[in-house]
Amino acid sequence: MASREEITLYEDEVRSRYGYLEKMTDLVAVWEVALSDGVHKIEFEHGTTSGKRVVYVDGKEEIRKEWMFKLVGKETFTVGAAKTKATINIDAVSGFAYEYTLEINGKSLKKYLENRSKTTNTWILSLDGMDCRVVLEKDTMDVWCNGKKMETAGEFVEDGTETHFSVGDHDCCIKAVSSGKRREGIIHTLIVDDREIPEVLE
Repeated sequence: MASREEITLYEDEVRSRYGYLEKMTDLVAVWEVALSDGVHKIEFEHGTTSGKRVVYVDGKEEIRKEWMFKLVGKETFTVGAAKTKATINIDAVSGFAYEYTLEINGKSLKKYLENRSKTTNTWILSLDGMDCRVVLEKDTMDVWCNGKKMETAGEFVEDGTETHFSVGDHDCCIKAVSSGKRREGIIHTLIVDDREIPEVLE
């Protein structure tokens, strides 16, 4: 029969060898959220026996709470360069089953993304062998490229406006032209080095 000391040594060896598994067993939800400064990954661990709650944003631990007696509730934190407010809601569904929902700026993720598609335009292109994600915030006319807010110069032209900026040695311009149709509103087009870039839907 193994001694207590041998059992403890064996348990320590198992814990050190498989400790990374222990860390991930409480992972219950993962979301990807597209903001102007990039796509952010939010991960949530919830220990339903200990009540532990851990929130990671882009792999960095933002919140850690151990031994929570209340298993339902919410955790609020910020995401991205603009410190966008995010909340994870923890609700009991039945028995020991839980539902996890993410809210961004007080809206469900689905509603937030629907609204975002109306208030932003996104283009993805390759410049000098590097992928670039360009985002226009239509309400402020702010332009972001790969997580950085760009210096821009706006000007009125005959058929609308142009917002000029540079990415490396490349001249970029977002043209805003009326569609002539009330429902469509203004059409924004990205032109880089005299080439039109197709818009992507996120």
